[in-house]
Amino acid sequence: MAQGRERDEVHNVALGPSLSVRWVQGFPKQNVHFVNDSTICYPSGNFVIFINIETKKRTVLQCMNGIVGVVATNIPYEVVAFSDRRLRPLIYIYNFPGLTRRTKLKGNVLLDYTLLSFSYCGTYLASYSSLPEFELALWNWESGVILCRKSQPGIDVSQMTFNPMNWHQLCLSSPSAVTVWTIERSNQEHYLKAKSVKLPVEDGSFFNETDVIFPQSLPKDPIYGPVLPVSAIAGLVGEEAETFRPKDDLYALLHPTMHCWTPTSDLYIGCEEGHLLMVNGENLKVTVLNKIEDGPPRVERNLISPVTMAYQKGGVLASGIDGFVYSLLIKDTVYKVEDFLEVERPVEHLMFSPSYRILLIQTDKGSVFIYTFGEEPTFEKVLEACDGKFQATDFITPGNEYCMTLTQSGEVCVWGIEDGACVSRIYVNIQATVLACSPSSLSAAVGTEDGLVHFLDVRDVESPHEVHKAFLSESPVQHLLYDQRGMYVFVGTSEGHIFVINAKPSSSFEILGFIEMGKGILQISTVSPLETDIVEVMVLSPFPETRRSRLEIFSLPKILPEVSASFADERGRLRDEFIHKFVYETEHTLSSAVLNLQSNRIYGFCNQVPYICSYLLPKKEHSGVYILKPYQKIQSKQYGPGMLSLSPHGLWLITIAKCGILCIRDIHTLETFTRCRSHSHQGHGIQSVRISMDGQSILVNGRDDGTLVNLRWRRFGGALANDILEYSQQLTTYLKTIMDEENDYLSIPRRESLDLESQSEHAVNENMQLTIDSSQEELVKVDHTEEIPWIQQKSQEAIKKEVKLFSNKRREIKRGIKALAKTVLDMMEENEAVDDIAKLEQQEFGLDLEELERLHNENEQEVAKIRNDVEMQNLAKRYLSEIIKEECWNSMAVKGRALKCFHIPYVVENFPMKERTDEELKELKRVVQQKKIETECLKLRKEVVEVQSAITLVKKHHEEEDEEEEEDGTVKDTSLPNYMLGSLSTDFRVHTSLLSSQLELHSREEKINQIILLKDIIYKVKTAFNSEFDAAYKQKEIEIARVKEKNVRIKEIILDLELEESVWQPEFEDCEKPERTLVVESSEISAPRHIKPWQKAKAELLVTREMERLLLTRGPDLRRRALMDMMGGVLEVKKEDILRMVIPQPAFMVKPDALWSEEERKHFKEYEKKVKELNEERDKYRKSLETEMKKLQNSIQESTQNFDKHLKRLFERRVKAEMVVNQEELKINNLVFSLLLDEEISSRETFLNNYLARKQEEKNQTSEAIRKSREDLDMYKEHYDNLLAEDKVLDRSFKKEFSEIPSHQVDILYKLFKRRPRIHKHKVHAETTSLVPFGERPGSGKLNKDAFAQLMKAMDDLDSINNMPEGLDTSVWEHFCMTRRAKVENEQKVKQKAAGLIEMVAFLRRRTEDDEKVQHEIEKVFHELILLQEDKVKFQLNLTIQILLKQGQVELENFQLMLDYSDAILINKVIIEDLNSVIRAQGQKKVASMMESKEVHKGIFQIEWEHKKMEMEMEDLNQKAWDIQMLFFSRDRQKYLSEPNYETLIAIQIGIMEQTIDVLDKTHKKNVENCKKLLKKLRRFSNQKDIANYTLSCNLREELVAVSERKDICNAMGSKLTCEKIAKERYENMMRQQKLTKISKEQAEQISILQAEVERLRMKTFPALVQM
Repeated sequence: MAQGRERDEVHNVALGPSLSVRWVQGFPKQNVHFVNDSTICYPSGNFVIFINIETKKRTVLQCMNGIVGVVATNIPYEVVAFSDRRLRPLIYIYNFPGLTRRTKLKGNVLLDYTLLSFSYCGTYLASYSSLPEFELALWNWESGVILCRKSQPGIDVSQMTFNPMNWHQLCLSSPSAVTVWTIERSNQEHYLKAKSVKLPVEDGSFFNETDVIFPQSLPKDPIYGPVLPVSAIAGLVGEEAETFRPKDDLYALLHPTMHCWTPTSDLYIGCEEGHLLMVNGENLKVTVLNKIEDGPPRVERNLISPVTMAYQKGGVLASGIDGFVYSLLIKDTVYKVEDFLEVERPVEHLMFSPSYRILLIQTDKGSVFIYTFGEEPTFEKVLEACDGKFQATDFITPGNEYCMTLTQSGEVCVWGIEDGACVSRIYVNIQATVLACSPSSLSAAVGTEDGLVHFLDVRDVESPHEVHKAFLSESPVQHLLYDQRGMYVFVGTSEGHIFVINAKPSSSFEILGFIEMGKGILQISTVSPLETDIVEVMVLSPFPETRRSRLEIFSLPKILPEVSASFADERGRLRDEFIHKFVYETEHTLSSAVLNLQSNRIYGFCNQVPYICSYLLPKKEHSGVYILKPYQKIQSKQYGPGMLSLSPHGLWLITIAKCGILCIRDIHTLETFTRCRSHSHQGHGIQSVRISMDGQSILVNGRDDGTLVNLRWRRFGGALANDILEYSQQLTTYLKTIMDEENDYLSIPRRESLDLESQSEHAVNENMQLTIDSSQEELVKVDHTEEIPWIQQKSQEAIKKEVKLFSNKRREIKRGIKALAKTVLDMMEENEAVDDIAKLEQQEFGLDLEELERLHNENEQEVAKIRNDVEMQNLAKRYLSEIIKEECWNSMAVKGRALKCFHIPYVVENFPMKERTDEELKELKRVVQQKKIETECLKLRKEVVEVQSAITLVKKHHEEEDEEEEEDGTVKDTSLPNYMLGSLSTDFRVHTSLLSSQLELHSREEKINQIILLKDIIYKVKTAFNSEFDAAYKQKEIEIARVKEKNVRIKEIILDLELEESVWQPEFEDCEKPERTLVVESSEISAPRHIKPWQKAKAELLVTREMERLLLTRGPDLRRRALMDMMGGVLEVKKEDILRMVIPQPAFMVKPDALWSEEERKHFKEYEKKVKELNEERDKYRKSLETEMKKLQNSIQESTQNFDKHLKRLFERRVKAEMVVNQEELKINNLVFSLLLDEEISSRETFLNNYLARKQEEKNQTSEAIRKSREDLDMYKEHYDNLLAEDKVLDRSFKKEFSEIPSHQVDILYKLFKRRPRIHKHKVHAETTSLVPFGERPGSGKLNKDAFAQLMKAMDDLDSINNMPEGLDTSVWEHFCMTRRAKVENEQKVKQKAAGLIEMVAFLRRRTEDDEKVQHEIEKVFHELILLQEDKVKFQLNLTIQILLKQGQVELENFQLMLDYSDAILINKVIIEDLNSVIRAQGQKKVASMMESKEVHKGIFQIEWEHKKMEMEMEDLNQKAWDIQMLFFSRDRQKYLSEPNYETLIAIQIGIMEQTIDVLDKTHKKNVENCKKLLKKLRRFSNQKDIANYTLSCNLREELVAVSERKDICNAMGSKLTCEKIAKERYENMMRQQKLTKISKEQAEQISILQAEVERLRMKTFPALVQM
């Protein structure tokens, strides 16, 4: 692709004018590299910039495929390597100084290369890529092939270096790790092998890292099973288990920042925490170097974390972020810090030149300094970087000598056009945005983020300075543009204002006014032809509502500065009618638009489609918005948003876009006649482009790559050059007089500038002292807090004029407002005096209705917000309550509640229970069914065994039959005792017969089934207790109801007796009725209820209607009124009313006794008698009531106490139920723990098997590598032996070849034949030797080639005719020289082969060591698997059981106690007795089973005979079936069809067959009798065999015991025997290998002797013919 682009550019050059790079200005963002002793290079944008340190001359190398990635240099070969940053990037190798491409490397990297590094010797290049490969690759850059590669997923590397003394070592460091890669070579094969450096923790100490795969320090737990590694507990079985560590075992390690190699192949590593590490290059052992302080420690600056390091003799040079370079003098394990050099900014990179005479220092800003060592060291600046990327650029008029750039921080630089040298700098010291140079004067304008425009005087380019400053507005300046003749400066701000400033210094840069446009102005374009007196201005802004772009064109006359007051209003806004403003819109959105010089056509760059369009402007004037249609459209072939600009003469249209390509088009046809790729899309393309007035120079500024490119023309001439040069001359002639006048005005100091300078000088003198250099000047920032923008000044002036104009009217309004205020105050005072009903609220007196409405709306909004917040909070609380209620109440099948006693402080709680799910019930049903089946199977097996044993005992032991039946009855009881069951669940009538014994739970399925059954038992226990609790709860309800009934009567009695006693009324509490907590009663709400007015009115209306209805239903009730008046409302007197009865006194008792008559006295006696009788009745009734009340109270007391006793028993039951539940849960927990441990063991076993598989695969790979390397070594050695034999043959056959010449000449020639030229080594200067710490580095391929070429050159001198002996023929001498040269070449080949052979032998040895290491790992895994299987078997056999023990006291006879109970077992006495009885029963059963075995053997023979019989019958039936299948139409069937009397014939045959059958029956009976006799004999013989079988079975059992014992002994001794066997086999293999090696050596010697003899015979047979 790059070559295709190069061909395109060559084709363009051949056809017409083209653009080439004159110079590139950019600053390093990566490390700077030395190419040779006097040249450095660094990447910038699409270019690699080379700088000669001595001459400061720059050379540029352009990457045709986009932005340059990473760069590396090879000093011995003087080549530069760099990568591009396209998809599937390439690496280019270029020669220096020729800058010709040597090769191109193409790998499999998808996105980007992050690091490149050359080896110090050899043609090796290492590359590292980022996402997604993270691949380290080793290249042979000369041949362009990848030698080997290795991937490290997810690891980002920050630095990569080769060992200067050994190219086989490569160090890669990242902020978290350091890895040393070893490059191993075997002939042409290369391999990468990594080894990580174990870094210390953050405090510099080391921690002992335990082995994760085979931990040795795990504790042994004899109770709870084996203790496994953490990875097994986590359940990891893959490769992640090899590196898994828990969070507590992770320690924060040191973070490396930089590393460098030493001549001893050690590594120095600087860490972020301030530690300096030394790593041994062979074993990678890390040593933390200690810092020693000679004097007091530096408080103001301290080398905390070295950012860069460079090795020198005796230590390293390091630098951090404090701007100092330190010298670290290292001795053993300590180092001393000394100040070496102070730099103005933090240092990012240090590098020595190849001769170590120069130290390159690179700062974070990009500046480069050079420190030269010597008697008088020098420190100079080679490259001074700008502060930030280039924001804008422009030519200083006329544009053929200087240009200016602006950075975002406000740094303005002046550059030379020819060489790109920096002439001067000036700092605005404020964040700047845009820059423009005036065509009419030697001045420039700089726009800032604060809305300021600074005007600079650039008449003296070596010392530019500020002459004026305009504060336009507070919004940032985004656009700054001069018209072509330099009359006006147009300043666009982010608010959409365009300010028009007089560009001439003679007017003191007067602000003429502003124009309002839409926000987000995209571009401003001006047209100012020489022949007209107006300036046309076009402004492009987006119009997102309609997805269009808006173009606004207005014109400014040349006389505007003279009539600016009439053109602008009081606020400085230019009137639209005077500037002839027209508005246009385009159908497509435009990213850029320009107006041609004739002002009749607009060129636009479409934003969403890749087209450049031209639009014709209407000739007639219009009002409103005019829609423009494209007149001409052409595809741009540039992607991304683009920008357009016109050349000064208006005939070229320059287009730039995000792709980074600059295109120059013809204005009429829009066709491209030249293009240049100066930037790339990776740097987001081109930001701006400027062309000089004569068109000879073009400045292109990148958007994000920080590169400024100056382009020049090649093959530029003809009409293109004539048009722009002619226009340039006209414009220069026109501007010459104006520039002279305006430049003179620049030299005149103005008052404002003088005031500014005086303030600046005063500030400088008071605050700081600034050094002003001849090449730059720094301005003092003036405080703008007291200044206000020009637009605000105009607004304030306009407001003052308006106030002055309408002052009388304002006075009248003020008087009216005062009178109105007085009236309102009177009304408010009057309102205070009226009643509350008629009083108005305070806010009703507000006259500002809008303010009242605003306050009302704000209150409503605040109320609505608070209401909404409250509603959301209530909703959240309701949601939370619903969740809690659903989880803790609704989901409970049995709600949790409690019961309290009436008189005792006892509380009994039930068990809250959830409903069991369908899955749980289904699983329980499955387990129960399985257990029932197992129980039935076991019962049937026992019955079969018992029945057979019973039959045998009946036959031979009739007396013991009753005992057997009793024992069978005891055996059938399968329920376990409580102490073996481990809980008291049987006390709750829970069926536990399905539970397996705790001693039989070995398999995983049995444990899971046991857990399910235990959970069911817990559920049943809780259910049983809850049923008892419910019964007690109902009983309490009944008791409370009874107490309520009796309390009714007690209350009546107390009321009748008028006693002041309180009645005890029991009630349910909240804990007993918890559902009451879910219901909020009205009495619990303390806040008053909010009732709306309509609800209140409705309630009052309902009450009124209800009262009316009651009155209407009652009516006149005369009977009720009479009854109430006469008899108290009752018809008869009840007994309870006696206490309230009162006998009325007679009326005469009012009179004195002396005045009573007899009749009255008689009535008085009757009255006394009635009163006495009434009192007696009262006393009797009161006593009866008291007695009744006591009985009721006693009854209540008795019933409640009985309930309390029952509840107390229920409490004890609750405690016991909870005990049972805890016991069962404890068993469940033990089972769950055993299951977890079983899973951990399985995980560990799976991991070990996977690890073993990986190691076996690795073993296969290592074995294959050994086999391949052996084959290569044998082949290589064969070639080496052949070369060595040829060399010996050449030596031996020398005299034979020259046998024709005299012997003394042969001796002279043989001495010359043995003579070798002396190669003079290049002498290194002593000073250089003392400076270079690495000394002479090992030879490389290039050095070997150079040495061989030098040897051949020296051989040419030896082959000279002058060295020929006297009397020797010339032809013989030539033949001798050819023979000697062949011998020398062969010797060189032998040396190379010998070196390669040594390398291959070392490679084979390393592969063998790796193979042995893998084999050791495999053996270790096998050993671990064996141990794990043993632990697994022990764990499955050693069960944890739960036993119930009774509490009590044990009495001992003596005090001889054993204190060691490690192997003791707790056994109950009853268990021993039970076991003894079982043993006796089993012994009797044993005898019976032995008797039964005889009968069993008989049955076996009978069954075998029957089986054979059935097999034979099966064969007969199969044969019959086959015959039936193969049945054909036989003669019998033919006879049946042909014989007329076939039935008669059949009857005759049947008669004959019946006779035959009778004869056979008789014969069969005789045979049966004979067989019976024989069977009796066989039975007697069978009994004898049964007795013999019984004897053999006893012997067999003893032999089986002996065999099992020997098997255990073999298993115990197996591992030892296996190790001995492996050792013996290995020893035999070694001996066999040594024997074969010895034989091969002997054969090789014999072959070499035979070859020499063959060669001798051949030479003897065919002698050399020498011309005499």
